[in-house]
Formats: sequence, C-alpha cells, structure tokens
Amino acid sequence: MKITVLGAGAWGTALAKLLRESGHDVALWGHDPAHLAELRTAGRNERYLPGVPLPAGLRYVDTLAEAARDADEVVVAVPSRAFREVAGALADFRGVAISVTKGIEHNTGLTMCGVLRACAPRAKTVVLSGPSLALEVARGIPTAIVAASDDSSSARLVQSLFHRPAFRVYTSADPLGVELGGALKNIIAIAAGTCDGLGFGDNAKAALVTRALAEMRRLGVACGAQAETFTGLSGLGDLTVTCFSKLSRNRGFGERLGRGDALFDLLAGTRHAVEGHPTARSAWQLANKHGVSTPIIEQVHAMLYEGKDVKAAVRDLTSRDSKAED
Repeated sequence: MKITVLGAGAWGTALAKLLRESGHDVALWGHDPAHLAELRTAGRNERYLPGVPLPAGLRYVDTLAEAARDADEVVVAVPSRAFREVAGALADFRGVAISVTKGIEHNTGLTMCGVLRACAPRAKTVVLSGPSLALEVARGIPTAIVAASDDSSSARLVQSLFHRPAFRVYTSADPLGVELGGALKNIIAIAAGTCDGLGFGDNAKAALVTRALAEMRRLGVACGAQAETFTGLSGLGDLTVTCFSKLSRNRGFGERLGRGDALFDLLAGTRHAVEGHPTARSAWQLANKHGVSTPIIEQVHAMLYEGKDVKAAVRDLTSRDSKAED
C-alpha cells in the first residue's frame, strides 16, 4: 500500500516507522522543512523519539500538496488546532483517511473524523485510537489499539495495515465513542497530574479516574456514542495510561500546574501538543450544550480558562454533595 502520514511529531513518526517496517510505501510530511531535513540526514527523530532509528526507505515529503497526491491511505497525525487546515488538503482525496489525533473542535463540537468528513467528503474515515504512548510504540513495546469506522470494511483495512505482533489492532463500529474516549481522557489526565503535583496519593487518583470514566460515559452517550465503548481500550485503557504514565504529556502538564507553575509559562514552554488544554474548552461547551453534569471537566476548564486556583478547584470538587454511584 502507498500510505502518507501527515505530521512528523512523535505519534506520526512512530506510526510511519511501524507502517514502513510492515513493508508499505510510506511518505512522511511535517510542517517544518528544517525538521524534515534533520530526519533525512540523521535517520532519527531525536526531537520527539530520541534514540529510535527510523527504517530505510521511509520517504520525507516537503509540501502538503505532494504528500496528499496519489496515496491509497492518508494518516492525519497533526495537533487538533491544525487539523482542519491540514485536512483541507484532502478535499479531492477518495481513499481512506485515518485520524490519529485526539481532540474536539471548539464551537463546532466535531471530533477529528467529523472534521475529516467536512473537509474530505469523498474519503472514507477511520479513527485509530487507544492506550498508545508514541515512544513505546516506536520501541516495539506491546500495544493494543482500536480502528473504528461507520464503514466496517474500512475499519478492517486499517486493522490489516497496522496489525503486528507488538501492535494489536481491534475494530469497532462506534467511531464517535472511540474518538470521545480518546479526547476526553486528556482532560482527566491534566486533573490526575494536578493531584500528583499537589502530593496526593494513589487513593485520590484511583477515585478520580473511576469517577472520570462515569463522567466521560455520560457525556459520550448524550452525544450519541455507545456506553460500552468507554470501558474498552479507547476509554478505560487510554484513560489509565494517560493518567498514570510518566510519558504522558497531559499528566505532566497537570503535575506542573499542581506544583504552582504558571499556565502561560507551561503553554509557552512546550513544543509538544498538550491536547487536554484546548479539549477542556470544547468538552465544557459540549457538556453545557447537552446539559450533562461533568464536574471534573468543569473544574479543569475553570483552572485553564477562568484563572481558578488549583487548590480551590480541588476543594470544590471534593466538597460536592454525596450521591449514589452511577
């Protein structure tokens, strides 16, 4: 297969490596020509995947128009803030467009596959998501993930493209649930990191993750997703790894917030996308639209967009009235 990966960050590069090692003709595009030149010369992406050699034969494409031309499948692995702009280059694309970006577009409330359907109406869309830290995937550490689509044949195609002994791919017919699970868990990871930064223990984090799962499911079902999806790899699985792993950018971002680092400095000082930040605003808007109670998302939104003190957010969350578990 001839596959183009749009996005030369950690995740895009890790997936390009995996696909090339499976014998596919793979082209990798990134928005920074200087960064692509480094990859060509060094055969590594030291900026995002230090110490991981890239396979021979992986092609690096400088222009977006060239990258989108003649591919059988396109993997879109750019940050959510740039997703619509990049997806616009696929207006005439008729193959399978695969989103691996975890986010919700502000104001429209669209998931990334929703954006793809709007920008590339002739393409078949698939989401590939789950507990998949890019560095571990690039190193060949066993991982399981989900390919979801309204079109079962497209989901099975993506499964066949990516499936390897160390990268097990399942299929799902609930792309909305898979996408919402992947997007919402980043917000919760910021909250989990905040707990770490404040010095809370494992009891607190376990309670947070468990209650967050119920919250994610409520919002997902209100949006039209299937409840059971949130107990699968793209829900509970992704939530767990993102809230507990030291490799999680969103958890690390929250930890620094909890330690007292200024939000502006945190946002200005990272070149990695912290998707939980823009997603908190989008999810808060979505919850209000559907009238769904999302107390954890509300408090993260208040910390990130309303200037609320971290300790005050925790106090307001833990002092809520008691209720039955759902």
